[in-house]
This record gives sequence, structure tokens and C-alpha cells, in this order.
Amino acid sequence: MLWVPKAVHEEVIAHCQSRYPKEACGLLAGAASRIVPDVPAGLVLQVYPMTNIDDSPIGYSMDPKEQLQVEKQMRQRGQRLMGIYHSHTATDAYPSPVDVNLSISQDLSYVLVSLKDRQHPVMKSYRIDGSIVTPEELLMESAPSGMRRVGGP
Repeated sequence: MLWVPKAVHEEVIAHCQSRYPKEACGLLAGAASRIVPDVPAGLVLQVYPMTNIDDSPIGYSMDPKEQLQVEKQMRQRGQRLMGIYHSHTATDAYPSPVDVNLSISQDLSYVLVSLKDRQHPVMKSYRIDGSIVTPEELLMESAPSGMRRVGGP
């Protein structure tokens, strides 16, 4: 399960919209320790928008130097990598065969944002283990009173 505060959701969507018609990409970070008081497991604390060096509407690659800088920032802030996000500009929010082949860990969330309908972007999360793609429950904070389900199995 991935918990996405409303502000994080809005930041990811805004980044994806700003890069349209090219794909956007970025990293999602949470607390480095899985047992932190008042921080639920799976809670995304920070978005790190990245540069798509492919500058393409049909693919993305992150700048390795930028990735290293962000990983250092995460360590300094007591964060860990929880997920990778990117946009699909003309297709659904589902991993393409290329996305599946490029996945690096079954422990990460792969968040996709579909901009097929730019007025109504769709965000979904998946876990990828080899060639097996499993929808992951995505919770978005809708109000201070709690979280609401926005996707998943």
C-alpha cells in the first residue's frame, strides 16, 4: 500500500502536466526507518521531480548524476526511496512492456500518471516482480480526518 498525501499527489500531477507532451519522471521518498512514530508505513513524505534526459513523449531516462544527488539528499534527510513515478501522455496508467523490463526492484512502487485526458489525470501504483505486474492500493489523503482509497486491487 502506498499513502500519498494530497499535496504530494498534486505535486506529482503538476510536474507531469508541466512536462506534457513529454513524459515526466521522478522519485518518491518516505522515512528511512519503517518504524517512525506518527509516520504510517508506506507514507510518501517527499517528491523529487527528475529530469527526463530522453526528453520524449514515449519514454524516459533519469540523469544518473541527478539521481546520485537526490539519493544523497534522501540519506541526509533520513529518507528512503519508496517509488518511481512517470507519466504516460497518451495511454492508460499501466506499466508498458518497457516499464516492466526496466523495473529495478520488487520492493519499490511504480506510480504511473495517465495524461490521456489532461483534464482528468489518473494516478495508479503497481509493484513489479520480474514480468508480474500487481496493482498496489493507493491511498490519498483527502482531509485531515483520514485517507481515502483511489486505486488498487
